[in-house]
Amino acid sequence: MSTSPNLINFDKKIILASASPRRQELLKLIVPEFEVCPSDFDESLISLRKPSNYVTELAFQKANFISNNQSVDSIIIGFDTCVVLDGEIMNKPIDKIDAYYMLKKLSNNRHQVFTGISIINKTVNRTNEIIKTYKKTDVKFRELFDEEIVAYIDTGSPLDKAGAYGIQDDFGAVFVEEIRGCYYNIVGLPLELLFSKLIKLQ
Repeated sequence: MSTSPNLINFDKKIILASASPRRQELLKLIVPEFEVCPSDFDESLISLRKPSNYVTELAFQKANFISNNQSVDSIIIGFDTCVVLDGEIMNKPIDKIDAYYMLKKLSNNRHQVFTGISIINKTVNRTNEIIKTYKKTDVKFRELFDEEIVAYIDTGSPLDKAGAYGIQDDFGAVFVEEIRGCYYNIVGLPLELLFSKLIKLQ
């Protein structure tokens, strides 16, 4: 069985500041070994309106929260993803009713998925090197019927996802009619963008 080359190789430990199992699975494709340290940063403290600024700042604050508690050299990676429809930022729904109305709004419409990435290259007793960037993907939903929206919500999957859907889900996948841009960005971790930034840090 062949294995992928390990091109990401740091002397420092790598930390993922996210509890998302989807991000963990994707990160393993380019970084075989890393620690998972979910950030407890209060997302409500960020009130930026522009989606690109919103996700990059949240990604940074999540990574910085972990960085401040690290006493050894490390690479900390933070992410944040949001769905944007007609300028409205959609984060995770607060309940099933909220999820229903989010999906109704997305039905038969085109929206954007923004994912912010922040990488903090922490070296003890030196100024941290910080990278902030983001990726945007356009997504078009077909028309969704009430019964399939309700059935999807009943699986529980939409409740922990921005915009109340996951393109990697059985149901979520069949809602999407067209994608323009990076598929992995919709999942929550734009692989090519992250890889290119990590390579430059080596």
